[in-house]
Amino acid sequence: TLVDASFEAYLVGGCVRDLLLGKTPKDWDVTTNAHPDAIVSLFPHTVYENTFGTVGVVWDSETPETKYIVEVTPYRLESTYSDKRHPDAVSFSNVLEDDLKRRDFTINALALDIKTFEIKDFYKGQADIKDKVLRTVGSPDERFTEDALRMLRAIRFSVQLGFSISHETLISIQKNAALINEISWERKRDEFVKMMSSSNPVVAIGLLEHTGLLEHLIPELREGIGCEQKGAHIYDVFEHLLHALGHAGDKNFSLEIRIASLFHDIGKPRTRRYDKNKDKYTFFGHEVVGARMSKKILERFKFSKEQTEFITSMVRYHMFFSDTDVITLSAVRRMIQNVTPEHIWELMQIRECDRVGMKKAEAPIRLRKYHAMIEEALRDPISVSQLVIDGNYLIHEMSFKPGPRMGWILHALLEEVLDDPSKNTVERLTERVKQLDELSDEKLKERGEAGKDKKEEANDAEIIDLHKKHNVIKKKN
Repeated sequence: TLVDASFEAYLVGGCVRDLLLGKTPKDWDVTTNAHPDAIVSLFPHTVYENTFGTVGVVWDSETPETKYIVEVTPYRLESTYSDKRHPDAVSFSNVLEDDLKRRDFTINALALDIKTFEIKDFYKGQADIKDKVLRTVGSPDERFTEDALRMLRAIRFSVQLGFSISHETLISIQKNAALINEISWERKRDEFVKMMSSSNPVVAIGLLEHTGLLEHLIPELREGIGCEQKGAHIYDVFEHLLHALGHAGDKNFSLEIRIASLFHDIGKPRTRRYDKNKDKYTFFGHEVVGARMSKKILERFKFSKEQTEFITSMVRYHMFFSDTDVITLSAVRRMIQNVTPEHIWELMQIRECDRVGMKKAEAPIRLRKYHAMIEEALRDPISVSQLVIDGNYLIHEMSFKPGPRMGWILHALLEEVLDDPSKNTVERLTERVKQLDELSDEKLKERGEAGKDKKEEANDAEIIDLHKKHNVIKKKN
């Protein structure tokens, strides 16, 4: 349509790069010498709500599955970037090269003529694609001071595409790393997510550390560098976390599991103590400290509440005791209660990453037995909703009035059933309800609140006893 209206039109940026790499582009971007008003006038459905000249052209075919937006941007020149994010002013140009010289990397500064299929390449982007090298268009210092997020984009493209970063580009990132603090955490999160979701998340963390960016993004991780562990660990804490993350990436685990694997032992440096008598280090409570640290990091990055709670839970409970020769089903049920039945198998993935991060077998016989115990325990009640009687039963069958007493009774019942699933019958629970209902509000509330707390306390006490039996002391939280 643009060409038929006597305008120039080029596919530009990442879509051209992907085509040359034999990949299917995720997005299609077009640049043209047509100005926004002309673009809007040529297409029936457009979106134009920005100050940068980009017009979203809605491609609306007969099938909803192929409806998407193509971004069409006039050739443009940009002024300085005072906020290290956006140009202070944009002016339109009639020259394609003016548009391409403002782009970040040579591999993204390619344009494909829609009419002739000729590639316009002013900055040797095709050669860099062939050599698998990432370098900026022009001076890297200028590109990174214009938009500091480009430093993270360099690392993200490197791990996504398997490209090396040119020496001068790396040096510039190291020089300008502190500028990343000018960028919003939402934008930094988006790049971090793409790095962690790539096939090379370990390389991404390594590059963040090498360039000095990690200090400004997740300084807590750097505390593990050189933090010796001894015992079963042959790596320091930082190296161990990288190996654990690497396994999560190799197994194509979810983004949340990858991040939880990277953070699972992040609390160790702050809890490390040296036992002179045993010539070993202890890390009592590192999972609790690590969960708090992880929560702060994820909130800093503006992750969703759901993601933050899930990842924090995985870090908090990754230290479950799994010796199936001595562990009981009661302890397994309580562990399931801690992370919920929906997420228990993801906790097993964290344990797997932890083990591989120590150069141990992925799934030894003991862990496989623990898996079997989980399957058995999942058939038992582990939440109030799985009791055979509920609030409706108390109201309609036992004439209870809705209120706090019902909740206290149900939590007290759950605690008893966790200890002995055979009690989960209508007859036995009905009898216990009658007995509990004879208690005063004060006593019943005490029983109900104790029922909530006792699940974790009993689990901790049981694990402490088992740790003592195996000559491992674990402090209570």
